[in-house]
Amino acid sequence: MKLRTRPTELAGVVATLLASTCTAGAHPHVFAEAQLNVSLSSDKTTVKTLRHLWRFDELFSSTVTMEFDKNSDLQLDVAEMRAVSETIYASLADYNYFQIVTVDGKDVAMKAPASLSVQFDNGQLVVSFESEPKTPLALSGKVDFGVYDPTFYTAIDFVTDDKIAVDGLPSSCERTVLRPSAEDAIAQNQSKLTDAFFNDPTGTNMAKIFATKLELNCKAG
Repeated sequence: MKLRTRPTELAGVVATLLASTCTAGAHPHVFAEAQLNVSLSSDKTTVKTLRHLWRFDELFSSTVTMEFDKNSDLQLDVAEMRAVSETIYASLADYNYFQIVTVDGKDVAMKAPASLSVQFDNGQLVVSFESEPKTPLALSGKVDFGVYDPTFYTAIDFVTDDKIAVDGLPSSCERTVLRPSAEDAIAQNQSKLTDAFFNDPTGTNMAKIFATKLELNCKAG
């Protein structure tokens, strides 16, 4: 089984099951509920870590079980779960682990997580990991956090606003959860959406304009 071969796979998590052979399939086939906790430094001036948790839909979760259940006992043992974790970890590397982190609209470089963990809870695959900025990220200006799949194959979203949060947000920051509609996102970014986007959105990086984001507007201390 080849992994990481096409962008229309859930970043290659289960390549043979999720691969799309044409760009017309560039819309969500896999769904996940996300949680994101932003941890701050002790003095509340910089971002320390991002703690991600994604809970996948039952259909996709059962598909993962079938794909990785090598001994056909209808459950994943320790070695099989490790294979799931390692496959997801390696495959998401090319996509910055589906993270959005920007300051005043500019992307923030993030370190790759040391690892990620997987488990099954009530028949659903749950993926969790931590990441941190490559250089200190100050809480100053407009800082955005979110999750998106640039291939449009996976819909990862926050069901309620409290699922994307900051631990101990200082009073110098205002918190807003942005949930752009597709129509508004297209209208506001019309000049950036070229024919290439509409012909093959998986070949662009514009999926982030549709993503739910936590926006912090912070005054310098």
